[in-house]
Amino acid sequence: MKRPRKQTGMATWLASLMIISMPVLAQTDLDRLTELEAKTTAMAEELAILRAELEAARQEEPESELEALRSEVAVATQTAQRAEKSANEWKNTSAVTHISGYAAAGFTSEKNGTDSFDLVNFNPIFHFQYGDLVMWESELEVRVADNGETEVGLEYSAINIFLNDYVAFVAGKFISPLGNFRQNVHPAWINKLPSAPSGFGHDGAAPSAEVGFQLRGGMTFGEQSRFTYAAYIGNGPKLEGVGGELHGIETGGFAGDKDDEKIIGGRISFLPVPKLELGFSGAFGDAAVVENDGLDLVDDPSRAYTVLGADLMYRWNNFGFLGEYIQQDIADNASSLIPMGGKWESWYLQSAYRFAATKWEGVLRYTDYTSPHPDESQEQWTLGVNYLLTPNSALKVAYEVNDGLAGAETDNNRWLLQVAYGY
Repeated sequence: MKRPRKQTGMATWLASLMIISMPVLAQTDLDRLTELEAKTTAMAEELAILRAELEAARQEEPESELEALRSEVAVATQTAQRAEKSANEWKNTSAVTHISGYAAAGFTSEKNGTDSFDLVNFNPIFHFQYGDLVMWESELEVRVADNGETEVGLEYSAINIFLNDYVAFVAGKFISPLGNFRQNVHPAWINKLPSAPSGFGHDGAAPSAEVGFQLRGGMTFGEQSRFTYAAYIGNGPKLEGVGGELHGIETGGFAGDKDDEKIIGGRISFLPVPKLELGFSGAFGDAAVVENDGLDLVDDPSRAYTVLGADLMYRWNNFGFLGEYIQQDIADNASSLIPMGGKWESWYLQSAYRFAATKWEGVLRYTDYTSPHPDESQEQWTLGVNYLLTPNSALKVAYEVNDGLAGAETDNNRWLLQVAYGY
């Protein structure tokens, strides 16, 4: 009596499963890869059943039916081998592509101003890495301006060459390594408050970005301690004059150097224990006024430019603490069309506490910002409450108490609401 056996549709089913799986293989999502590996395991089990049937049928089946079953096993074997190879290709690849970033939307209500939904931005971040040799990283900022137009900016774009386990060579436009807030805290989904500390935004006391070369890395010493470092040379800031005064220090990162003066600087940090970091920053060089009242200024004499900073970060259980001081100083030059220099300096202290076993977090920050222009100087207290929707997204509500020049915008208290998401 002949044994019932599976129809030739089994091979067809396996082949169809492979075809269905192929689009999945083109993706690198870990969940889909796990699903694909599960399907590969299932095919291997079905293949084992077919081989067992083939062995049992050798004594019972006519030669013609035996050949058909052998054909099924051969097709299923090839299909399973191709699926297994494709499922494991991502583990052995040399080139890796990764996309991340963050987005935020916000609302501001000023005591003596207007109420507006004033923040919509999307910052995609791209990483392309080849083995452990080279990585390119780039971030775009896409935002809606006050007039409704869409603005696109390049936050940074740099090539990293990993010279060894302790140092990488960086070339291009990179976030300024001076201080802690700009390079590590400012993304909306990391910053625990809806706003930056006064003076840590664009054209304030903290440099934003640089175009040039950089060496950065770190190493461990002892059982738990380590230190990090970054050293760079770049084109430096751009100085602008307005109404006979130095308007500000633009540090957005420029691909040209109108004053032909380079800046050298860097930061070192020490982590005596993993939860405590102490950082020290500095930069020096020369800079010249290259624009006055909106017109290009040529051959204005240069003057000394210096940056000094120190920062502290500490974490203990649900408590976190940040502190930072930063200053940019432009020296006087009596021969310049804008003879008076100026110092922009700011410091802040911030504490945050996440209430145990909840998604609620409280934040308190104090900031003191001093500018050569009285209408920019500001003392600020910010109290915030966050609800952590997920580990990488939050709903943030904060109230700022601002003390600035009477009648200036810096003297307005305000409510801030923000939704931020990192991916």
